[in-house]
Amino acid sequence: MILFPAIDLKEGQVVRLLYGDLDAVTVYGEDPGAQAQAFAQAGCDWLHVVDLNGAVEGRPVNDDAVTAIRAAFPGRMQLGGGIRTLDNIRHWLEAGIDRVILGTIAARDPALVIEACRLFPGQIVVGIDAKGGKVAVEGWVETGEMTALDLAQKFEDAGVAAIVFTDIDRDGALTGVNLQATVDLAAAVTIPVIASGGVADIEDIRAVKAAIGTGANLEGAISGRALYDGRLDLAQALEVSHA
Repeated sequence: MILFPAIDLKEGQVVRLLYGDLDAVTVYGEDPGAQAQAFAQAGCDWLHVVDLNGAVEGRPVNDDAVTAIRAAFPGRMQLGGGIRTLDNIRHWLEAGIDRVILGTIAARDPALVIEACRLFPGQIVVGIDAKGGKVAVEGWVETGEMTALDLAQKFEDAGVAAIVFTDIDRDGALTGVNLQATVDLAAAVTIPVIASGGVADIEDIRAVKAAIGTGANLEGAISGRALYDGRLDLAQALEVSHA
């Protein structure tokens, strides 16, 4: 399985939110490039990067920070937040981002995602963020009636590389990943699913790893606050994920 350390960006800083609330923010660093370098030195193969300002404003905002992360991290990285046009997608892929995550636009304009998959095969990830089981968009500030499964099934044959499934009710809360909902989603589609939101400690990593071992179509798990707060030891998490 892949362990994706998360670097969330707000106004150029490395932060974490609680339940996706931009007002409930903890700053963990002023230098995103240095944080990316630290993850690389620890042996991480992937990074999960989110432009939080971009997610709300609907356009990329933290470009300088993303560029610094890309320059500092030799592994692979996926980026989300405010990427809502084919030009945005092309820009970041040409800048060396390995995969782009499409969230709000996936719910608003599925046809664009399908076209992006055609143009950029293997490089498009769909981000499905759910609150109370319903898809949330625009930086998690709006929810409708669409379920995570409804949205995922729109892309079943599109060539999406992965789905990042985030349980907003657990994000940043260190209450444990919602593994059952994640596994249920993965069982309903053929697209690999990445667990996100609520990872609290090594037991969550072991649980995801065990689910993969029993055949669940999971690619890995994303961890942010637990790593920054020291509740999850990165070396131990990598050892479990690589075993």
